[in-house]
Amino acid sequence: MLLLDTCVGTVVTLNRLALSVNLIVVLLITAMTAPAWAEWHRLPFQTMGTQAYVELWSEDDKLGKDLLIAVQNEFERINQLMSPYIASSELSLLNREAASGKVTVSAEFYRLLQQAEQLAVLSDGAFDISFASVGFSYDYRQKIKPSTEQLDSQRPLINYRLIKLLPDNQVQFAKTGVKIDLGGIAKGYAVEQAIGVLASAGVKHALVTAGGDTRLLGDKRGRPWLVAIKHPRKDEGIVAQLPLSDSAISTSGDYERFFIEDGVRYHHILDPKSGQSPSGLMSVTVLGPDSTRTDAMSTTLFVMGLERGMPFIEQQSEFEAIFISSEHQLYFTSGLAQ
Repeated sequence: MLLLDTCVGTVVTLNRLALSVNLIVVLLITAMTAPAWAEWHRLPFQTMGTQAYVELWSEDDKLGKDLLIAVQNEFERINQLMSPYIASSELSLLNREAASGKVTVSAEFYRLLQQAEQLAVLSDGAFDISFASVGFSYDYRQKIKPSTEQLDSQRPLINYRLIKLLPDNQVQFAKTGVKIDLGGIAKGYAVEQAIGVLASAGVKHALVTAGGDTRLLGDKRGRPWLVAIKHPRKDEGIVAQLPLSDSAISTSGDYERFFIEDGVRYHHILDPKSGQSPSGLMSVTVLGPDSTRTDAMSTTLFVMGLERGMPFIEQQSEFEAIFISSEHQLYFTSGLAQ
């Protein structure tokens, strides 16, 4: 294993660490390898356009099964609130009407918009939910990207300052054409809320994951959960596995939704300044206290790139990060390198 100290963290050659596995975001806690205890309750399910999974310990069999369904229902509740693909969602309502006047949203939705605004200010716009003003012109399944003319007209609409958060949970967009998408924070929020449901029911040991976002409640009854980081260029590979408990971990990568045209990878993470996909990194993983913030922070660092992102995250005392560069090298923040 090659370890090199650098001025921006610790770098490791990626190919030296690759291991064979067979899940997209690999959690080394599957039913096949875990002890066959009746008290462990598990449920994989589809939600918010991705694969999700919950595992919890409950000595009450009925309660354990009921809580699995409660987690699934909580994801669906948030999906109905925040999905850009559901016409009745509050997000869709804003995108239709907020440029024409004030729109009142729920207190829950408003608070998440406030969190997004705070990170936009902190990151100098690297995190910006108005990226959707251009983002909705991409179709990764159909390999469609905006034309130069579309980019020129839509790019000025990417500006979090155009999203006005007014008193009494009211929201207004300052320009016609502004759109928002919570794809960089909503799944992490849903994971965190699901863990909250379990904690409120008295659960002490649980894991909830959706897409690239994972939240751990306690440990795995006396030993840590083992969470693996996916190899960004190998479907059946990981680059690292971390023993964790009572924490959150999120990964943003250029391999989730993308297409390649003329040798250029167009993926779903957009730089708000250009309206296009940044190319310096393949993935960023962030560890922290809650999955709402780790989700948003991993997107932020991906947009910033290594040179800006490493100093930025080193200043955030609650977080650690792992960057994988386009040159297949790993860079760790100082807390992880130690």
